[in-house]
Formats: sequence, structure tokens, C-alpha cells
Amino acid sequence: MMAGHPAQPYAVTMTQRFDLHTHSTASDGTLSPAELVARAVEREIDQLALTDHDTTAGLEAARMAAREQGLGLIPGIELSVSWAHQTLHIVGLHIDPGHPAMQAGIARQLDFRRWRAAEIGRRLAKAGIDGAYDGACGYADGDLVGRTHFARYLVEQGHARDLKQVFKRYLVRGKPGHVAGEWATLEQAVGWIRDSGGLAVIAHPARYKLSATRLRQLLGEFGELGGAALEVVSGSHSRDDMLRFGQLSQTWNLAASSGSDYHGPENPYRDIGRLPELPPGCRPIWESDAWARCSEGAS
Repeated sequence: MMAGHPAQPYAVTMTQRFDLHTHSTASDGTLSPAELVARAVEREIDQLALTDHDTTAGLEAARMAAREQGLGLIPGIELSVSWAHQTLHIVGLHIDPGHPAMQAGIARQLDFRRWRAAEIGRRLAKAGIDGAYDGACGYADGDLVGRTHFARYLVEQGHARDLKQVFKRYLVRGKPGHVAGEWATLEQAVGWIRDSGGLAVIAHPARYKLSATRLRQLLGEFGELGGAALEVVSGSHSRDDMLRFGQLSQTWNLAASSGSDYHGPENPYRDIGRLPELPPGCRPIWESDAWARCSEGAS
């Protein structure tokens, strides 16, 4: 069916526990891929997706750890997208991390991230905060230096009491360290995911400041491009958010995904294994025909 037509009700029968949105030290998480896998096993998760920001660098270590511990690991990524003058995030699930289109896309994203990190450091220095770039690099475990690494350093240096306050004071639009994103287009991101054999999911949709008209536009474009699902259950979604986007997933014939957006044990309210079930009537992505095809292809 085309996007825009209501889907039929779909019974939720969760025989396995899924977390389809997590991060490791390969991007801005605080647990290594192996530690993340161990956390998921401890929380009795059966299927875990590692979806680091714009990188697949942690997937091999996670795969090895998951094999040793009997956990189902779904190779994933979270791609940054520029759409309607703001940044959105698109999760890719069941991707082939070595696919040329995906790797070319990642290289483009990482080039911008390197420039952005240096520019954030320059702008914070101009505002009187020296050493922020080197400090952020000290928190990064690899090639990717993100805003969260800057935020951790600024908290350490006493410029704010927590990460949320850092973003509000320094890293959002109109503040000293803000640098506008120049990310992939929605068409590019969904294309890289689909070309690599994966399923595209709009991550934590309640976090975007979109009017009803803009949201309809986004869902329509996403569906026409072959997007697979909405992240209905998210660590940053309220109960009302989940109900709203559960209904929208049905209205726009999109499957429903569920992910904690876990970054580390520092935030116990966004932990692996603490997610509620999908709202009634949702069509779980892990029960879709597309998921079954991906799973068969990976076996």
C-alpha cells in the first residue's frame, strides 16, 4: 500500500525483547561495543541494534561480543539528515556496513563532523572557553568527535551542571558553540540504507519541532522514498508521544520500531531493557516481511 492509507490493525506479540537504537564509544556512547552487549545481555534483551552516529566502526567488536554471549546483534547506524532547515536522524537496521554506497555516505558525513568539531572549538574559544576542542577529543574514542563530547568536557570544567544545560547555553541555535548541520538529504540517507540492504526508520520523531503540515510532509516523503518505520517507542518519548506516533505509523502505513537511544548508564531513565511495549494496533518492524527478508539475507 502507498503511504497515506491506513494500515490494518496488527496484534503485538513480543516473544523476544528488542532494543533497536543504541550507541557505543564508537560515537557518543560511554560503553564500548563489548560493554554495551554485556549490558544488553544483563537486561535480558534478545535482539540489539548498535546504531552509532554516522559510523559503523563499532559493529565488528559488537558482533564478536554478541556471538560469544548468545545475543542477536542487528548491524545498524543513525544517520544525520538536513531537512526543512533542521537536523533529523534516520536509523538504518540490518545494513551491510561494508556496502560501497553506505561507506561513501559515511565518509561524507565524517568529513563534515571533523570540520564541525574544529569549528565548534574555534567558536567556543572566541567566547572565552579555551581548550574545548582538545577536551572533547579526550572524551572521544576514535575518529568521531560530536557535540556530546564537547558537552561532557564543559561539564567537567564547570561551565554547566549537566549535559542538558551545556546544550542550552552553548550548543543550540543562537548560542556561542552552535554550528549549523550540513548533513545528507533525506533521499540520500534512505538511499544509502536501502542500497546496503537495510530498513530506514525515523528516529525519536517527537523530538523534532515540526508543525502538523511539516510532519505530514516528512512522513509522506519518507514513505515515497521507501522508508520502513517510525520509532514509536523511544527513551525520549512520553506515553502520549508513543500513542500519537503509534497512530501515525498506522495512518501512514509505516511499521513501528522501538529503541532506547541508550548512550550509557549515566541516564538510568533511558536504559536498555526498560522500554514499554508498542501501543495496540502498531505493526512491529520485527514482524514485517521486510524484516524477515533482511534476517534471511543475514543468515
